[in-house]
Amino acid sequence: MERNERSTICLMQGVARHPQVRLTGPVTVSFGADEHIAIVGPNGAGKSLLVDLLTGKYPLREGTLVYDFGPSASASAYEHIRTIAFRDTYGSADANYYYQQRWNAHDQDEVPTVRQQLGEVEDEEYRRQLFGLFGIEPLLDKKIILLSSGELRKFQLAKALLTRPRVLVLDNPFVGLDAAARDVLNDLFARIVSLGTLQLVLVLSMLNDVPPFITHVVPVNGGRVGAKLTRADYLATFRRVDGERAACERADLEKLQQHIMNLPGTHVNYTSDEVVRLNGVSIRYDDRTILSHLDWMVKRGEKWALSGDNGSGKSTLLSLICADNPHSYACDICLFGRKRGSGESIWDIKKHIGYVSPEMHRAYLKNLPAVEIVASGLYDSIGLYRRPREEEQEGCVWWMDVFGIADLRDRPFLQLSSGEQRLALLARAFVKDPELLILDEPLHGLDTYNRRRVKAVIEAFCRRKDKTLIMVTHYPEELPDGITNHLCLKRG
Repeated sequence: MERNERSTICLMQGVARHPQVRLTGPVTVSFGADEHIAIVGPNGAGKSLLVDLLTGKYPLREGTLVYDFGPSASASAYEHIRTIAFRDTYGSADANYYYQQRWNAHDQDEVPTVRQQLGEVEDEEYRRQLFGLFGIEPLLDKKIILLSSGELRKFQLAKALLTRPRVLVLDNPFVGLDAAARDVLNDLFARIVSLGTLQLVLVLSMLNDVPPFITHVVPVNGGRVGAKLTRADYLATFRRVDGERAACERADLEKLQQHIMNLPGTHVNYTSDEVVRLNGVSIRYDDRTILSHLDWMVKRGEKWALSGDNGSGKSTLLSLICADNPHSYACDICLFGRKRGSGESIWDIKKHIGYVSPEMHRAYLKNLPAVEIVASGLYDSIGLYRRPREEEQEGCVWWMDVFGIADLRDRPFLQLSSGEQRLALLARAFVKDPELLILDEPLHGLDTYNRRRVKAVIEAFCRRKDKTLIMVTHYPEELPDGITNHLCLKRG
């Protein structure tokens, strides 16, 4: 393939020097200066490895990597390429972040605000326009660590765009954003594309969700990088192949669901029909009202969908139920028929609850074998501090198999892709067969195939006697069949 002189990035027969970050074969791909690219593939396919190769993170053993960021004379990738990775980060606050820190105000003194992280912007008109589009102004004096997942994504995008890069690489940019924010982001991208000043490269796991402004798609699967296709050609091929695959999967998923529904019931040592009850719960941080006089009751066997815009208090509400928020003991909250603070320990509460959330994923930095991450769910710990019994170990592997990752049992957690990590954390939530399942954006970052599988697992689990579900998602189509109730939170 001859190099296109107008390619911003051109990799010819590239092979990484380090064996652990090599793709299956030499990579040849170029991004034309007027193209907007989607790098698309299932979880664990090698998309992030390709991005790292293209952005010069890994030196080459073979091949050539050439940049042309004209009209700039500089060919520095550091200067012209900005990448926002999948894992949400708090910038400089992230290194010492721990799971409950977001809810502990006394541990936030050294955490920077959004304003401090964004810094000064010379072009006031550009700043005003960008902040207006993303709704950044109300967040400026908010601590980075207090941002919701969606607010954090908006902040990351605004910060990257303020540097005016030539190429912006975004890993699953729409994940964690509510419908209004996704529309704003699509509109902003469309405007940027029309100006011709920025090349967009999206890394996508939702294989059928390639935005209209994308001109070309680079498919990645099994560590192999396919030929670049036009968006129209890719979607036509994907829809045909996915339709065939979905038909083949149907019988296997039904069999999987039956196995889950046939699981023996666990002993339920509570008698109340009330699983969760909140009486007039209010949460304020300084002058910000997160929840105001909320009354809510969840009865045994109910399946709740919890919705609301980014920053409306969904994660805060769940943190109160799971006793991760210090305010939970100052509020009038009953769980499983017992008033919070009446003598039960945090572990008495958590042993009935299976939980996964973006906050948990962000904080889970233990590089243990994946099976030990799953086993930590038996003890509600971040990390594994006691050895599971043989039958418990078998149960961990069984749930990993349910989520399609049994072959990753011995792989260190931090060496998994983000999607594979999410599947391991889902197995961790299910492993103790909880009475109450709390799923905060459970399909966050999963590919099209794994989304179908996980949704089928959730549906089967919830068909079992006395299982109670609270699930948060910004995509109504992700909700399992059988939802019985809906709570929508409004900001403030």
